[in-house]
Amino acid sequence: MNTIVGFIIVFASIIIGFIAEGGVLGALFQPYELLIIGGAAGGAFVVANPFHIIKQVMGKLNILIKGSKYKKQFYMDALALLFELLNKARMQGLLSLEADIEDPHNSPIFAKYKNIASDHHIMDFISDYLRLMVSGTMNPIEIESLMDVELETHHHETAIPSIAISKVADGLPAFGIVAAVLGIVITMGSLGGDTASIGHHVAAALVGTLLGILMAYGIFAPMSLQLEHEAREEGQFFICIKTTILASLQGYAPQIAVEFGRKTIYSSERPGFAELESFVKSTKS
Repeated sequence: MNTIVGFIIVFASIIIGFIAEGGVLGALFQPYELLIIGGAAGGAFVVANPFHIIKQVMGKLNILIKGSKYKKQFYMDALALLFELLNKARMQGLLSLEADIEDPHNSPIFAKYKNIASDHHIMDFISDYLRLMVSGTMNPIEIESLMDVELETHHHETAIPSIAISKVADGLPAFGIVAAVLGIVITMGSLGGDTASIGHHVAAALVGTLLGILMAYGIFAPMSLQLEHEAREEGQFFICIKTTILASLQGYAPQIAVEFGRKTIYSSERPGFAELESFVKSTKS
């Protein structure tokens, strides 16, 4: 929603200001300039990125409309899920988790938290480290080191869409200049004709420069930054899971382990101690 509102503000401000200064809105409608800039930028994007990165970028674009899913309720669901799993391990032994982690989609515990269960990255992360806990072959320090390696890799991977779009934003002003130069070339070919025709070609060339700069700093750069925020929030979510699991490995009770995880959540999304405790109890019952 923020994305839509922001774009409305950007374009409304420019259009209203242009009209207020006596501009004719039709003069800004230059579809061929847009074709040159958009097509060149799109082609460069395809050249610069392998297919799996292009696919990753496309998959992230829905975030620009829906916003990040890493909100308070999502964190509360994750911590409640971890509490139930860790509490079951504490009460019935670690081996009691085998059925849950080997087939989480048929686990009655995971089934209660559909938002978490629908994300295979989260499911894999939780299941993999609970599996290591059950095997008992690694100590907490070794597991923490392995988690850090995985999270560092994950951090670099989730940053790729933001970087790819940022590179497009960096190139758009130059493609705007390309469109403008092509417009000037056409203008030079029209010298000797009527003044109105020459003026139209010059205006089209200038609109090319405008579109390149506007698309760069009004559309793609903000999109890149929003994806960067989302990647950081995703990384922090996995740190929350990591901290909770490690606290349990170090011998803390599930309720305390969940509190360790709660402390890693950004203040804007962090539930209160009593709020989380009440939620955990209600889901457990």
